[in-house]
Amino acid sequence: MFFLTHFYKERSDTMIPTSDYHLHTHNSTDSTASMESMIESALSKGLTDICFTDHLDLDYPHYDELPKDAFKLDAKAYHKEISFYREKYKDKIHIGYGVEVGMQTHIAKENSDFIKAEPFDFVIASIHLINRKDPYYPDFWDGVDPAKILKDYFELTLENLKAFEDYDVLGHLDYLTRYVPDGDNSYYSYQRYHEEIDAILLHIIKNGKGLDLNSKPIFKGATDPNPHRDVLKRYKELGGRIITLGSDAHKPEGVAGSFDVLKEIAISCGFDEYCTFEKRTPIFHKL
Repeated sequence: MFFLTHFYKERSDTMIPTSDYHLHTHNSTDSTASMESMIESALSKGLTDICFTDHLDLDYPHYDELPKDAFKLDAKAYHKEISFYREKYKDKIHIGYGVEVGMQTHIAKENSDFIKAEPFDFVIASIHLINRKDPYYPDFWDGVDPAKILKDYFELTLENLKAFEDYDVLGHLDYLTRYVPDGDNSYYSYQRYHEEIDAILLHIIKNGKGLDLNSKPIFKGATDPNPHRDVLKRYKELGGRIITLGSDAHKPEGVAGSFDVLKEIAISCGFDEYCTFEKRTPIFHKL
């Protein structure tokens, strides 16, 4: 706990939060960023605590542009690299050892075994695939009804959370909305899917888990994070306390992206604290 008193600064209303708990590097197939470039970017923005959360997506489907075993994380090399930079930057910034796990029900045990074998500080559980396809790719949307596929996505999220329990926060709830063709999210609202979303939120709260409040959509030009502010507000109303703040940056320029707006949204939804994690234990900090 020495680090916490040594590094964390007194807050002011104008400061951005100083912890980014959703970051990717070259250890993720979809990033080429060096770990050191992400650390230096964090320092340049006044951050005192970051957590790398590179991807583990076992049994990810084959796409021609991706290498074999895409998103299969080499934990030993990843941990070794984090340990090196932890030591190098120990007097400047705290660096957490995290992972973002891609959930699928048929690999829930494999995911859990992977988590248990490593001394992670923090685990994000996310849904990146629907019906074994990635919504990032445009052909996912061919011939589908976006309104129905989002309902399916929320139901699939709850199904996976019931199968996989070894996580700390649910990653970017309503992630699917990032990739709707032409950015048309007119069909999406909390009210439309309140039954499915409430079931997810209640499950998370009951099991002592939290939400990844993800600024990437705002950084890319949207008005809301993942999850949408109405979902975040509902989470608070239902008794949710644990939120982490993450940029989901895959490049140095995205570190802590739009955190000023993210802070305002969190406060407007009733939150006055956010969490970091150490050895899978939440630590609360004033927003």
